[in-house]
Parts: sequence; C-alpha cells; structure tokens
Amino acid sequence: MTIHKDLGRRTLIMGILNVTPDSFSDGGKYTTVERAVEHARRLIAEGADILDVGGESTRPGYVPVTDEEEIARVVPVLEALRRDGIDVPISIDTYKSAVAEAALAAGATIVNDIWGGKKDPRLLEAAARRNAPVVLTHNRDDMNYGPDFVVDVYNDLSECVWVAKAAGIPDDRIILDPGIGFAKTRRHNLELLNRLEAVASLGFPVLLGTSRKRFIRDILDAGPEDVVEGTIATTALGVQKGVSIVRVHDVGANAKAARMADAIVRSGEEL
Repeated sequence: MTIHKDLGRRTLIMGILNVTPDSFSDGGKYTTVERAVEHARRLIAEGADILDVGGESTRPGYVPVTDEEEIARVVPVLEALRRDGIDVPISIDTYKSAVAEAALAAGATIVNDIWGGKKDPRLLEAAARRNAPVVLTHNRDDMNYGPDFVVDVYNDLSECVWVAKAAGIPDDRIILDPGIGFAKTRRHNLELLNRLEAVASLGFPVLLGTSRKRFIRDILDAGPEDVVEGTIATTALGVQKGVSIVRVHDVGANAKAARMADAIVRSGEEL
C-alpha cells in the first residue's frame, strides 16, 4: 500500500473525521455511522486526499477509553466507508495495537500514532504485517528539553524511526509528524513551526497537524471553529518548509491555501 500516488508531487490534505463524543473541536458531531459517512463524503468533496478516523480524543486532559470501546467506535465507520465505495486512503488515529489491528482489517490503510510507536510497540508490528504506512508523531511524557528544543525533537523522531525500522517498517512507509501541541508550550509550538525544515531534513515525508489547536486559539483569542485563518497560515508556512501532508478540519479552505502555496514553492515543477 502506497501512502498516496501524489505524495511528493503536491501537498496532500488529510481530513479529520473524529467519531468521539469529547473531541475539543467537533466531539459528538459524527458519532453515528450515517453522520460519519456523510461528513467523510463532504471532506472528500472539499479536497481531502486522505481521511483520518479517530475514536479517542487526544485533547489535553482527555479520558482514555478501552481498546474495546475504541474499536466499537471506529470499526463500523471504517466498514461503512468502504462499503459505501469511498476509496481514498484511510488512516486510523490510534496508539493501541489492538485498535490498529481491527482498523486495518476493517479498511484502514495507514496507522497514525500520536506516540510514535513508543507507547505500544506491537502497533508497529501490526502495521508491518499489513505493509501499512505509519505516521510517527513526536510526543513525550514530560517537557524536560535541553537548551535547543528542536534538536531534542529531531533526536526523538530519529529514535522513533529506528524503532519503526526494527519492527519491520520500510523507509517508504514512514511519515513524521513534529507533534505540534503534544508536550509543548506555545513558545515550543511556534519555534518548531519556524524550524520545520529540521524535521524534514530527516528525509521522510512530514505531516503537519495544527488544525484549531489551542496555541492558535490563544493567539487569535477565538474558539475552535473561528480560527480557520490561523490554521491556513500554518498550512502555507508548512508548505514552504517542506511539509508533505497537512491534517485539518477545514478541508476546503486549507486545500486552496496549500494549492496556492504549492504553486509558489513548486513554481518550477508541473502541478
């Protein structure tokens, strides 16, 4: 399974499909299968190249759910998406091996792990058995960084890559996420956005997930659904810094921003 036929040619848009009751941004909106499928179709119509399905909120202070509950939330949706003829790549947003196994069996093709394969190493083994690409996100249990925070992020992600390779994930199935909003202060998030090329220099496609996050809401003094312009700013910056995929709620607006940024950054290429 390739990540996407256009990876590396243009910036890909990953549309967020939360089937959780407690997501910070859209919790409870798409908890029925019918609503989830309807929203997925809307995201694709707006320009989503990949869908990212999540069954457990990762907002600050979230309450973890059991494997069984998470599977019960995502598997019926995945099965319905495939049954309904949706054929775009689908990512399962989980750090649990049992959930990844069930989701891949139900139609997911990518595993998006907010713990970079470190919370449950069996998740990487499950992905390797299915030859599924993995998104390895930078995360930590603490914020005990050294003098150069971005160097620590670089080193942490390098370790994630090593662990993934040891589990049998080939290079062309690895995607890196700098983990904006995970174990980072507002200053950390801004500095990392300004130095995203450091993550890109590891040589793997980079996924940027900033959509509606708290640091944007705080800076703009606005609610989750009123910060689309802030997310767009990070999307455009990310394209300039070498990002390959952006994970967003507001697909239509960000797809247009990415297309314009691509036209500038890739002006010597045929888009």
